[in-house]
Amino acid sequence: MFLGKRKDRQQKRVFGADGYELWGLGALFLLAACCGILGGCSVETTNGTKVADLEYEIVEETDVPEEILTEIETKKAADFKTSYELDGKLYIVRGYGEQETGGYSICIRDCYLTSNAILFDTELVGPRKGEKVSASPSYPYIVIKMENRDESIIFE
Repeated sequence: MFLGKRKDRQQKRVFGADGYELWGLGALFLLAACCGILGGCSVETTNGTKVADLEYEIVEETDVPEEILTEIETKKAADFKTSYELDGKLYIVRGYGEQETGGYSICIRDCYLTSNAILFDTELVGPRKGEKVSASPSYPYIVIKMENRDESIIFE
């Protein structure tokens, strides 16, 4: 019997004086998880069927707004996908991270509207065989601009 009481006292020291802190922490975690799930996080699906082509223009590096260039500079070492709304325009940016050499380009394979999203499909194209390229690393990215839209963006 002495060992059982001693064990109880040890448990009380670990879990607190009333022994309910562990249960309270679990309930708090469950409540936080439910709030996160019900509080705005959602998953939206699209079937990818083209509804309409979208008009866009490829933005030259010299014409990219400064705040977007700053963001690109911070993210350029890794693969990234992002978008910005500025002055009534939607900017979609796709970067492919650090590449070992220069000579890379990005091909826009498709950019169209689905029933509930914008699909933006690009491909990184490496240097051609025999092409002279810079030996230093490069950070290829592309920026396109279009009229501002409310749909989500799907990067492929």
